[in-house]
Amino acid sequence: MPKAAAGKTAVTKHKFVVDYSKPAADGVFDGADFEKFLHDRIKVDGKAGQLGESVKITRDGNTKITVTSNIPFSKRYLKYLTKKFLKKNSLRDWIRVVASAKDNYQLRFYNIAGAGDEDEE
Repeated sequence: MPKAAAGKTAVTKHKFVVDYSKPAADGVFDGADFEKFLHDRIKVDGKAGQLGESVKITRDGNTKITVTSNIPFSKRYLKYLTKKFLKKNSLRDWIRVVASAKDNYQLRFYNIAGAGDEDEE
């Protein structure tokens, strides 16, 4: 029985990336504000804003935010928080959150240009 308990102490490391390069290039998305929002809202042991050593949030230039976790952390939870941030800043109507890889999310604009192409023909 003690051997099974020793196996559970293995550290599970999760690394997720949110790429916001397209909205940031247009100047509608603030990466520093998003980083602060994540830091204040991510819950660890039921307490928001107390990340400690369990969760680390780093911003890579003005294009990406990386969330690294040593505790169980859901990619879906990161998407939920990202959508909540977009709604708070009234950007939810123009920007969507798309999974571009297994551990990546990308913020993209909705394709509204498709409707305009039909009128030109």
